[in-house]
Amino acid sequence: MKTIKLLFFLLISVNSFGQLSNENSMSVMLDGKEYKTQPRQIKIGNYAYFTGNSTKPDKMLRIWLGDFYGRSAVESGTYLIVNADHPDTKENIKKAQDLGKYKGIAAIKYVEETKEPRMEYHVGESQNNNETLEVKAGTDGFIEVTFSGTLVGSYWKEKVSATVFGGLGRIKDKIESKVITSTTGFDSDIDPEGNGYKKQDNKDTIVLKDGKMKLKKN
Repeated sequence: MKTIKLLFFLLISVNSFGQLSNENSMSVMLDGKEYKTQPRQIKIGNYAYFTGNSTKPDKMLRIWLGDFYGRSAVESGTYLIVNADHPDTKENIKKAQDLGKYKGIAAIKYVEETKEPRMEYHVGESQNNNETLEVKAGTDGFIEVTFSGTLVGSYWKEKVSATVFGGLGRIKDKIESKVITSTTGFDSDIDPEGNGYKKQDNKDTIVLKDGKMKLKKN
């Protein structure tokens, strides 16, 4: 089954990233350190988001843009950054609509592997802090996104039960997912929530500054 999954995602990647331009770029100061990578647009049906990944350790910075109907959006304008865990709620959409100055809503999520192979993670999620994100859609098919913000950070560890009962099969699955992430840009199983990990009690903040993304729209 895992081999079928690997082939399936590789096929998605070929279809999704065939037109990827070398001009795609993402850079942001993340807690004072520059994070640079080449972003990709992931499209599965009507759902789409932008993701900038890197490896050693595995990292992912994901940006989702939506209109007032919960659909993906890439129109020029200002977007209200909302809670990444529950972005397209009626409350978030109504707030953005009522203020009358936003094209839609946006959510940002960051995930970093802190112990290999995907044993522990540091996760950051945007909140309802009245922060904004700017989008400029060019006539050349590229979109430019500028952003800053503060994410609520949390820490996750693999559950002992998942490690014990998963055994070598779970390790094999994680390594294959790392290969998918590395070779295709698809952030395969990189999010620990609901994937055999336990959220720890300690929290912090992750500060994003001077974020810039330029990407050829699919």
